[in-house]
Amino acid sequence: MSSTEIQNSGEEPCFRLEHLPGKSPHLAGKASPQVNNRWDAPQVTANGVHDIEDRILRITGYYGYKPGYSSHKREEGSESHAETPVSETSGKGTAYQACANTVLKVLGGLLVVLCVSSSWVGITQVVQLTFKSFSCPFFITWFSTNWNIFFFPLYYSGHVATTKEKRTPIQKFRECSRLFGEDGMSLKVFLKRTAPFSILWTLTNYLYLLALRKLTATDVSALYCCHKAFVFLLSWIVLKDRFMGVRIVAAIMAITGIVMMAYADGFHGDSFMGVALAVGSASTSALYKVLFKMFLGSANLGEAAHFFSTMGFFNLIFISCVPLILYFTRVEHWGSLSSLPWGYLCGVAGLWLVFNILVNVGVVLTYPILISIGTLLSVPGNAAIDVLKHEVIFSVVRLAATCIICLGFLLLLLPEEWDTVTLRFLTTLADKKTEEHGEELSESSVHTRSRSRANGAVSIPMA
Repeated sequence: MSSTEIQNSGEEPCFRLEHLPGKSPHLAGKASPQVNNRWDAPQVTANGVHDIEDRILRITGYYGYKPGYSSHKREEGSESHAETPVSETSGKGTAYQACANTVLKVLGGLLVVLCVSSSWVGITQVVQLTFKSFSCPFFITWFSTNWNIFFFPLYYSGHVATTKEKRTPIQKFRECSRLFGEDGMSLKVFLKRTAPFSILWTLTNYLYLLALRKLTATDVSALYCCHKAFVFLLSWIVLKDRFMGVRIVAAIMAITGIVMMAYADGFHGDSFMGVALAVGSASTSALYKVLFKMFLGSANLGEAAHFFSTMGFFNLIFISCVPLILYFTRVEHWGSLSSLPWGYLCGVAGLWLVFNILVNVGVVLTYPILISIGTLLSVPGNAAIDVLKHEVIFSVVRLAATCIICLGFLLLLLPEEWDTVTLRFLTTLADKKTEEHGEELSESSVHTRSRSRANGAVSIPMA
């Protein structure tokens, strides 16, 4: 074992090596043994490059130099270079995974958007076909709402198929009933919480179907999009949500579109009544959503399935008397049960159930804004069918009103921090352009100087 002693003097350190018995102090072709001095100097290589660098840096006092600075830096640099590929690989893997998840979420959202818009267009068109042989809008509404009972069983089937922890239907039903409070579901809570929403739900759909008897599917679907503006106004007044000028502008645009739609055929006749019914449907839909947010808050997929099934059960028990009253008073007389167009009725009810499921599942799987865009896309979808199949000719006023309402709907989809984000983006873009312009100027000046030197010219600065 070798040891090193350092003389405590101001001169260069002296080394005294104690050789091992039987060992040569130097090996051919090898560096000198490792030594320690009071500055922890590094190993001396064969060509002595490290020693020369250390002497120069120590004499000049470069950045508070310590002997071994250059060699340590090289070692650290080599270690950091060795570690860099691993960190870069992990970072690239994480970024790639996040990018892939975002792409999948967007693609799934686009698929959900197409399904939502298609189902809503299908509901509107099939209802109009049903009216040709069976013009009973309340019975269609009641029959379709009863199908909401199947929402929770379908959700539970998906829960059993996708999760490892199996729970009985009763356990899952009790878990999802927390939407109504910590005490769960009771008769009082059932009547208090379900009755108002069930009535608003039925009234919304009933007014929508009544409007379809007066107007084209395009006009009704466009007017129904005004419910987004009504939701903002009610939330601003009742829930004290944040005031946004752009949404006020969108609400004004929606009201302008409604007035123009009513003015298209004059403020009289079926057209005006159809506009009033469609606006009433949008208003009750907005009231339904605001009250849901006020009393029940937000709900996950299981709680939404529980809520829809509860509304369907309430509709079957307590609202079944209304179609009977309308039948006996001859307001909606449908004859015998065998003469009913069951194919159309089941088609409307099934599409309505699919639409409700897609809206609630889509909010969980993708971005909620895409679901709203799916509802908006039903307007051009219905317009294409009305023009190609029903040969409907739209007036300029109706087209302008539809475009204004759709534009207001899009403005309502802007997030609350849209102005801050936009200003930040514009500022970043301006800074980037300034940097690029500065780089171009510097490059051009370099080329100019190089050309002047090549030509033997000298630039003299002006005083």
